[in-house]
Amino acid sequence: MTSTILVTGAAGFIGMHVSALLAGEGHRVVGVDNLNDYYDPALKRARLAELSVHRSFSFERADVADAAAIQDIFARERPQYVVHLAAQAGVRYALDHPLTYVSSNLQGSTVILEACRHHEVRHLVFASSSSVYGGNVHVPFRETDRVDHPVSFYAATKRGNELMAHSYAHLFALPVTMLRYFTVYGPWGRPDMAIWKFTNGLLSNTPIDVYAGGDLSRDFTHVADSAQATRELLFSPPKSSGAGPASIADARPDHSWAPFEIYNVGRSDPVSVNQLISMLETHTGARAIRRDLPMQPGDVERTFADPSKLRAATGFEPRVALDEGLEEFVRWFRDWRARSGGATG
Repeated sequence: MTSTILVTGAAGFIGMHVSALLAGEGHRVVGVDNLNDYYDPALKRARLAELSVHRSFSFERADVADAAAIQDIFARERPQYVVHLAAQAGVRYALDHPLTYVSSNLQGSTVILEACRHHEVRHLVFASSSSVYGGNVHVPFRETDRVDHPVSFYAATKRGNELMAHSYAHLFALPVTMLRYFTVYGPWGRPDMAIWKFTNGLLSNTPIDVYAGGDLSRDFTHVADSAQATRELLFSPPKSSGAGPASIADARPDHSWAPFEIYNVGRSDPVSVNQLISMLETHTGARAIRRDLPMQPGDVERTFADPSKLRAATGFEPRVALDEGLEEFVRWFRDWRARSGGATG
């Protein structure tokens, strides 16, 4: 049975892949995006062009912070399910542009929560981030870990999103699933992310910035796996336990009496930045020109997902190994540079 699904941030990296997956299954997908200029909008338009091959996909240009526009789209399209991926991304950008995060991540997410509430959406799947783990030193990161100490404003807004969503799940019985994505990469990625920057530097024979000696490690997760995990959870909304807030003494941080759940989406196989660069050198056939810099404000030493809760709920296992995914990305990136006249974001 097909459904009507609204995907915010549909012209974004994960949004494009989620939209393509759902539209490819025959679902009616309504994409929403404001096509802002955080990075070259030409890349976003190219993603939309890829999505246009799906007859069941349609696009609405709108800012999620525009309550009137979003309410109008919900009233016209009547989505049964919503995947909310629109957000201002980036840890370092928040150092100088915090109000952009307030508008998109906090105000925009409130608009989406309100629209879902008033239009009786069956399930809201909502993007969080591994960044919420902040200064956590226990690995692998589990949904039961405390996440009270964000080290970037971006992370603080995503943790805020989790708390906002829980309040709507409790107050209005709106089923919400939060997904803590771990460093997503792959074709059609974002120009502000390390794999894109490193690949561009290697192919252009220009310096790449390497922070903290390259010893930082990340749990890189291929976008196809991230999109599939999103789809696996979309049609299985969480249910209320019926226990009510009185059960708070026994509550787990990742679980609630309300129809609300949090899941890690990661491979649980972190590698260091130095290992990443070495693998990209192999796939590009080039040697990196390194510009070593100190660790940046807002960065964390490692991310490392424990995906066992997701596995138990869905049986889902990530399929794309990092080396395979990097080879695919380099191949796509070469093609993108040729198609876009050398534009790199």
